[in-house]
Amino acid sequence: MEHIQFLGHTRRTIFLAEDDLDDQEMLEYAVREVDPYVDIVSITNGRKFITHLDSVSDQELPALIVLDYNLPELTGVEIVKLLNQKRRYQSIPKVMWSTSSSPVHKSISFELGILDYIIKPSDMASFISIAKHMLSFIKEPTA
Repeated sequence: MEHIQFLGHTRRTIFLAEDDLDDQEMLEYAVREVDPYVDIVSITNGRKFITHLDSVSDQELPALIVLDYNLPELTGVEIVKLLNQKRRYQSIPKVMWSTSSSPVHKSISFELGILDYIIKPSDMASFISIAKHMLSFIKEPTA
């Protein structure tokens, strides 16, 4: 009977740490185009992202975490290091995205357990493609 809470549960949530409002809006739009049942919670600052994540209940944890590599106060890398210290967050898929194509940034991200390092696109078609790719990391709720 424990599984009843998931019946009809169609909403899935992405927590996005992104300080560029244009990139934030473009990704939100692209994700909704691909799957209108996905909610995105966008936070523009690394420290606020951690505070928000720590404040939600286990049932409200995101299905996916998307982190900008360069954020104010805590970078995407610093956030992942903090998340990796807590068992509560280890099963949540994490994706890094950035304007930087630096092999060093990619290497650091993958060493921390990021599932993918995505270069931010400049056109809507690419945003849609990236949104589909990001959504592929979300596990369906088990009934």
